Order: sequence, then C-alpha cells, then structure tokens
Amino acid sequence: MLPFRIAIPQAAVDDLKERLARTRWPDEAPGEGWSRGVPGDYLRGLAEYWRTEFDWRRQEAKLNAHPQFTTTIEGQTVHFLHVRSPEPDATPLMLIHGWPGSFVEFMDVIGPLSDPRAHGGDPADAFHLVIPSIPGFGYSRPLRAPGWTYRHIGQAFTELMSRLGYERYGVQGGDAGAFIGPDMGRIDPAHLVGVHVNAMVQIPSMAQILTGLVVFSKAERARLARFKHWRDEMRGYLEIQSTRPKTPAYGLTDSPVGQLAWIVEKFKEWTDPAAALPEDAVGRDHILTNVSLYWFTGTAGSSANVYYETLHDPDVKKRKTRNTVPTGVAVSSTQDVTIRRWANRENNIVRWTEFEHGGHFAALEAPEFLVNDVRTFFRDLR
Repeated sequence: MLPFRIAIPQAAVDDLKERLARTRWPDEAPGEGWSRGVPGDYLRGLAEYWRTEFDWRRQEAKLNAHPQFTTTIEGQTVHFLHVRSPEPDATPLMLIHGWPGSFVEFMDVIGPLSDPRAHGGDPADAFHLVIPSIPGFGYSRPLRAPGWTYRHIGQAFTELMSRLGYERYGVQGGDAGAFIGPDMGRIDPAHLVGVHVNAMVQIPSMAQILTGLVVFSKAERARLARFKHWRDEMRGYLEIQSTRPKTPAYGLTDSPVGQLAWIVEKFKEWTDPAAALPEDAVGRDHILTNVSLYWFTGTAGSSANVYYETLHDPDVKKRKTRNTVPTGVAVSSTQDVTIRRWANRENNIVRWTEFEHGGHFAALEAPEFLVNDVRTFFRDLR
C-alpha cells in the first residue's frame, strides 16, 4: 500500500492549454441541436472555458485533500482513495464509478457518507470509504494484461478490501459499478453486508421484450422505450469501444477537444432531460475535472477496454449465478432502463427506490438523494 498524490507537471498543464488554442475545428455538420453529436458552438465555448478559466490546480488540491494509495493486484496497479470515518464503528463501504466517470464522481458524497455528524446526519450512519479507480481508468494504469472483465475487477476489489482488513463491508456502484458490485456479491457473499447500485442495466432478451409489452406497467413501458431508444440511436460509442477501443484512442489521446467531445456528449445524453446543457445537471468544473483526469492520464483507450472485455467474455451470454447478497437499487425515473422483474432474476433486491430529479450520474446530479438512500439501505444491514 503506497501513499499516492496527484501532481500533474506544469508542462502538461501548459501543453493542454496550447493544444486547446490550436484546435483544428471541423465544418459544422448539417442539423440542429445535439441530434448528430455535440454542437460546434457549444463545444468551442466549453473548450475556451477549459483553456482560460478552469483552474486545474484548484481541483487537484481538492482531490488531494483525500488520502490516496496504490497497490498491486495480479500485477495490475490499482489506485484508490481510503477515507476513514471519525466514527470508530463506521461500516466499510466501497464506491465504484463507471464510464465516462472516475473517482471524481464521488467528491460531493465523501463528506456526508464518512462524517454524517458534521453534515447534520446520524453518526450511526457513518462509513469508512474505499473508492478505487477501475483498472485502465485514471491512475490504475497502465493495463498490464488482457482479461479485466467486470468479474475479474470484482475479484480484485474483494482482494483490496481484504488487504485493508475489512471483514464485513458494503458496495455501492453506478454504471460499470452496477455490474461490478453484484459480481462482488457473487464472488464474496460471506463478507458483503449489502450491494447498492444505481444506473443498473439489464439487457433483455427478445422474449422478455415481447412478454413485457403485455404485462408491463406504464412506468415499465417507459423504461422499455428508453432502452429501445438507447439500443437504436445512442449506442454508437458502445459499438466502437467494445470492438475497436485502440483506434479512437489515438485521436482522443492527441486532441483534448476530441476527448472533451467524446465525454461531454454522454453528460448531455444521460443526465436529467430537464437540463438544457450538461452543466445544468453537473457543474462545468466537475465535468472538466473528470475530463482532465482522462486527458492527463491518457486513458481514453484503456478505459474503453472494459467494453471490449465484456463483449468478448465467453461467460457474458451465460445465465449468471444469482447474487444472493441483499441488494438495493436506486432508479432514475427520467433516464434508467432497469425493470425490477428482470433485475430480480439475478439479484436479491430488497429495496427499490425511484428518484424523479437526476439521471445516470446520481452521485453528481443528486448527491443528497444518493447519500440518504445509501444510509437507509445499509442501516438495517449493519
């Protein structure tokens, strides 16, 4: 366990600004709004803010305010935050990010979860937090070998919790974390208190879809419609990253505007539809801190690798062993596609909560809701 501190060389910060200033902009494609991708005028404005107003050093100091470490598991460097609560009897809890996120997602929930007494909460709800970077993301790099599937990552994360001396702990995750967390429940049920997820995705079979058209409620039909829209209109990034992750990485690693566009499009598509712009749902500085982390670590390709591993995992099409660990699911009523009757087949769901405001990035869009839901879920499982 080696102490770690983020320290981006000034030359790298200067290089980012120079590259932004020298961006070679394409002609604007026909069509209005976001229907064909990120609008040029919007992206120019955001890139200029990144170049002239965004303060990386300020954000770097905020990230470094939390204790960070690296360790090696199966030859792979794993970076993580380890924030111990001032409450000695706090429950250990791992928080797992997704793509295009990072450990930056959790900055607004660290304080309330680890020190509820200081944030108007009950000290009995305190957590010791472990917040890893998924292998290939951020400072869990470089990737040393192929085969880092969600299950393999889950095995590494259970090993991490064991090394930290935590015999009983919980897991919370969104997006990729909503796959890894339940896998940890399958791998290490004797040590997991509970699994809490948001932005869970269950890919239905055609038979399930046809059956659902008959038996679904109005809310479930809406989720099914969102799933079909994502499947038919929005999954271009998924096809690219799960089949040829190396090829777009050259452009994204060389062009900060390319990396910015690739990520900010998802902050537009996956946040609450009531937000006209991504920063109406998630603050500009939060978005740019996350994008900057991808840029400075050069992890556009290695972070996409998890999609490739998932597509080519021979076990991915097999029926999963049921996760028997008590599981809580937080569902966005505006963005999520998860349907409980599908999720129940693979998980022991004991709590199902729907939130009206916010979308895919719960820790960023609705941190207060997420904190309260996590506290409530684990309160009876401690």
